[in-house]
Amino acid sequence: MDKVRTSCGALRAPDEGRRAELCGWINRRRDHGGLIFVDLRDRDGVTQIVFDPQNANFRDAEHLRHEDVLKVRGNVRRRPAGTENVRLATGEVEVAVAELEILNRSAVPPFQVNADDTVDENLRLEYRYLDLRRNRMQENLRVRHRIVKAMRDFFDAREFVEIETPMLIKSTPEGARDYLVPSRVHPGTFYALPQSPQMLKQILMVAGFGRYMQIARCMRDEDQRADRQPEFTQLDVEMSFCTEDDVLETMESCMRYVWKTVLGLELAAFPRLSHEEAIAKYGLDKPDLRFGLELSDAGFIFEDTEFVVFRSALEAGGAVVALRYPGGASLSRRDFDALTEAAREFGAKGMVWLALGSDGVKSSAAKFLSDANVVALRAAAGAETGDAILLFADPRPELAYAVAGKMRNEVGQRCGMRDPSQYAFCWVTGFPYLEVDEATGKPAPAHHPFTAPAHGQWDLIDTDPQKMRAQHYDMVLNGYELGSGSIRNHVAEFQRKVFKRLGLSDEQIEDRFGFFIEALTYGAPPHGGMALGVDRLVMLACGETSIRDVIAFPKNQAFRDVMMDAPSTVPEQSLRDLGLRIVTP
Repeated sequence: MDKVRTSCGALRAPDEGRRAELCGWINRRRDHGGLIFVDLRDRDGVTQIVFDPQNANFRDAEHLRHEDVLKVRGNVRRRPAGTENVRLATGEVEVAVAELEILNRSAVPPFQVNADDTVDENLRLEYRYLDLRRNRMQENLRVRHRIVKAMRDFFDAREFVEIETPMLIKSTPEGARDYLVPSRVHPGTFYALPQSPQMLKQILMVAGFGRYMQIARCMRDEDQRADRQPEFTQLDVEMSFCTEDDVLETMESCMRYVWKTVLGLELAAFPRLSHEEAIAKYGLDKPDLRFGLELSDAGFIFEDTEFVVFRSALEAGGAVVALRYPGGASLSRRDFDALTEAAREFGAKGMVWLALGSDGVKSSAAKFLSDANVVALRAAAGAETGDAILLFADPRPELAYAVAGKMRNEVGQRCGMRDPSQYAFCWVTGFPYLEVDEATGKPAPAHHPFTAPAHGQWDLIDTDPQKMRAQHYDMVLNGYELGSGSIRNHVAEFQRKVFKRLGLSDEQIEDRFGFFIEALTYGAPPHGGMALGVDRLVMLACGETSIRDVIAFPKNQAFRDVMMDAPSTVPEQSLRDLGLRIVTP
């Protein structure tokens, strides 16, 4: 009999009679009196091994515990008839242990590693090395590996060059705060960690590379959010002499290739929606197209209403938006109260509802609704008997639509329409060029300041910038923005004009972006590109709801690494070397 060193997921019935050597962790141990059964696990699977009382290692086997690390040798044999495990690929065979080597003992784990039971997330992150042994996490990170590899293969076949850009760069705030790194050899100065390789990849186009891609690490010092990380990974792409359609076709083809290669799924062509169309139909610029429930403008129905909430909103130039809730007539008043509270959390002042029951219409604003109003609402929302209609009004139409869009997602979730095994991609294009920063009241780029305006709209930057549209596009999947891109400003004087419109002085422009604008003066070609968030994309591909479940070592919701206990204090000498001291807030 020849000996085969193999993985714990490789043995099959044809291996019967062979000598096998296996290494792995104890997944489960069962003592049946005369025999001890151990499921031995490694990265590839599980194999049952058996200790016989006549074996010299039987006494040692009696003291084995979960997660102990073993090396065993023995003969592969078929399991007795009726004891096969059809849930295991190796379930027809077992290894009769002749030799046992205990490579390491394990402390008692703080949670079960051999099951995907619900475990407190902070406990999982504190013992991440154990959490990563679990099947779900192993599979998620393998899918991530295959997705990233497929991306690289796709772009390599199309003659894109992967170029690494530096992690220590100049601080040029582009929206979020930079993470700053003090320089020891240049006292009083700082590097920044990149929020993205944006300017660097554009400079690579100036340098003539033509087609660039990178699996790029990025850092942003942003406020904490439930599903955001201070460091993240993106697929970064840039192309010269391209149109918007060229970029969209390339990135869409990449996603089709990834989904076919990794998940075995053929994707349909991605629908393209204008920004205005997305807002009008779905309330949000990242619509979930796995289900319908398109929003309806109900303002015309209430032009002469006495209902002060609707009248005041419409007189101020606002909107009344209707949303159909399939089967919603069966909801109780308490259910509608909960929905109204959810609407307030989404930013609304309140919500009006109508239940179209078989026994008549009930509503939170019944005395203000005429029969004609109800008939018109049913027609506008496409509602039938048994449905409900939810109404949202606000003097700011964008807020009314945004709240209705968030509620649409909520209703879709409650009605089981957001199936994680379905993948509904789409494009949203034609975004506004500028928006007003709520914190400062000043104009800010809707995408970033390097985006080119729509064709023929350059002159509007001096006369009516709020009317400008951008050559900016987003890829959306299942209600999540996967990434954004744009055609870039490639003419130095235009780029400088954008910075001035954003309120930067000549001195600030020179200090922050002088090197970049100078690069544009040396024959920069027309170019454009895009970046997709790898973490979010993998999350959706794996059917997860948190990006932390597809990242090996994420921070928790408070942006702390609870395994390494970071961020943490540093020795006083390290601060002195950098010319720093801590000032307590």
